[in-house]
Amino acid sequence: MVKRLNQHIGKKGTAAVEFAIVLPFLVLLIFGTIEFGLMFYNKQVITNASREGARAGITGILTVPPYPEVQQIVLDYCNNKFINLNGSNALQTGDIVVAPDGADDLSVTVSFNYNLLFSQIIGINNTMLSARTIMRMEPGSGP
Repeated sequence: MVKRLNQHIGKKGTAAVEFAIVLPFLVLLIFGTIEFGLMFYNKQVITNASREGARAGITGILTVPPYPEVQQIVLDYCNNKFINLNGSNALQTGDIVVAPDGADDLSVTVSFNYNLLFSQIIGINNTMLSARTIMRMEPGSGP
């Protein structure tokens, strides 16, 4: 009876040691998955913001370069929807390039330096997220 009790206690300790060894990898995997999911979400936010800016630009609210109204639309869209675990969620005006692309096209390019938090453990510090949208101004829709 005593021998059986001692074997059972030893197995509990073994399970605890195994769990302690596996736990850091499990935590890294879970938080890495969350962080990469947020990165892909933010990539979609940037893509949608460039579309919204280009759409607003081709509908006739353009003034003159650097198109401050379009930049403000992109800034508002991104800054209201960004989620970043490490660092600033704010996009800067310098990260948005609005330019004519040909005679009837408008190009909106948005770039954001996304700082990763948990991925720094494995050596990935940051990544550049960017999106570019080109829309054609249809005849009669401009100013």
